[in-house]
Amino acid sequence: MKNQCPKCKSTLIEARHVGRKVGGTTGAVAGAAVGAASAAGGAELGASIGLMAGPAGALVGGLAGALLGGLLGGSSGCIAGAKLGDVIDDHVLDNYVCLNCQHQFHLAGGTSASDQ
Repeated sequence: MKNQCPKCKSTLIEARHVGRKVGGTTGAVAGAAVGAASAAGGAELGASIGLMAGPAGALVGGLAGALLGGLLGGSSGCIAGAKLGDVIDDHVLDNYVCLNCQHQFHLAGGTSASDQ
């Protein structure tokens, strides 16, 4: 059975994904901050590996280690935040909007937007 708007009974509905967007953005920022804070270890490791290529190699290795730490932290934080946002979308927020009457509503049973 196709999902319907509870107000006008239209089947033209769309998921808003507010929780996913906010969770993903917040997770990315937090993950990048944690990744950058722990990037000192990555920079140290990269510098020690790059030292084999001389002083320039140590500099490039240190920068690469710090950059990878921030990128990995940001991407893993974004994924975790988006997953948490999906749960909030499905169970808490009025995640759907009717394209006919603009009514915002929640589908009973936590139907995922990917089922649409």
